[in-house]
Amino acid sequence: MALDATHDPALKSWVESANQPGCDFPIQNLPFGIFKRKGAKESPRGGVAIGDQILDLAALGIKTGPTLNGIASLGRPAWRRLRSQLSKALSTGKANKRFSRYLLPMKQAELYLPVAIGDYTDFYSGIHHATNVGKLLRPDNPLLPNYKWVPIGYHGRSSSVVVSGTAVLRPRGQIKPPEQDQPSYELTRRLDYEAELGLVVGPGNALGKPIAVGKALDHVFGVVLMNDWSARDVQAWEYQPLGPFLAKSFATTISPWIVTREALEPYRCPAFPRADGDPKPLPYLWDEADQREGGFAIEVEMHLRTQKMKAPVRLSRASFRDSYWTPAQLVAHHTSNGCNLRPGDLLGSGTLSGATPDSFGSMMELTQGGKNPLALPGGESRAFLEDGDEVIQRARCTREGYATIGFGEARGTIRK
Repeated sequence: MALDATHDPALKSWVESANQPGCDFPIQNLPFGIFKRKGAKESPRGGVAIGDQILDLAALGIKTGPTLNGIASLGRPAWRRLRSQLSKALSTGKANKRFSRYLLPMKQAELYLPVAIGDYTDFYSGIHHATNVGKLLRPDNPLLPNYKWVPIGYHGRSSSVVVSGTAVLRPRGQIKPPEQDQPSYELTRRLDYEAELGLVVGPGNALGKPIAVGKALDHVFGVVLMNDWSARDVQAWEYQPLGPFLAKSFATTISPWIVTREALEPYRCPAFPRADGDPKPLPYLWDEADQREGGFAIEVEMHLRTQKMKAPVRLSRASFRDSYWTPAQLVAHHTSNGCNLRPGDLLGSGTLSGATPDSFGSMMELTQGGKNPLALPGGESRAFLEDGDEVIQRARCTREGYATIGFGEARGTIRK
């Protein structure tokens, strides 16, 4: 871990809301986003979340335009310098209050996608999710032979990645239930969510130049929440032989704040422990330091609020610790054939589930493919999502001796 003064748990901010217990955005976090004042005729620009406020990066003389791709491209030395500058400017001290004119309450802000996403790839690194879904589809052979050798993924659709708060329209598609002789084209009946995290790429690589696994984390700018909405009935009919297509490309929701790689340093942890008999990754995916501390202890929660509920109910809590492949391995594998990544590209982790039902990161798992609907407060039940349902994703990092940081929220409401 590369820790410095910005991670000091005793550090306090002159922005009082950042010092409140349970705050997602204490001074030890400092995530980046794109914002503007609600209703104002002004261009979106870069800012940093601090407590319940946003500090305009203009306070440090930084002009980003409507995306953070430029900052993402700078690389780790520049990220660390900028983080140090922000930490000093926002730490307790009368002189620093001159920056108060650059603050905007979050309630008065409109938030945007933080980066222009050129390409989006979704991996399948949550081993418990892969096993659970595999059992539903292939009871005798849940994990295919390649799963423990190669990080499985597919190239997604970046144009339908949306920021938190954007309504999710129930998609239409070809559906063929077992009782039908031929498919029909209709609204999905089995709309689901997937609890994921998204890695935002920093400096990229030239076409034909793979990134070594030992250097791969230097190409990760930060992490966002990610909900990869899925039409399970469309997916069941279309996914063979080439994998996900229209069942996944209608919407993917991410949070507006990028929690940086630097902020996540205290929460590094060992890679997922491989079971006896699991193969050792091939050399291009193996790095001893990455195995020691290449994972990240990020706890991810999914909440549901129906139209009849006053408050959302938590459906699951899982951890990024249960990713079979580390972020460095995902980046290294993605580029191993010479594929070039670019600043702002998004790499999904795959659905994060744990070993117990209260940690399953999709309704497909929670309801056993719809066979066992969830009982909800007030007498409601759900096999899959219904119109008007709101799904809320949250995440936090905690470690004894360090500040607790959060990711904000990724919200989406189902519309028809």
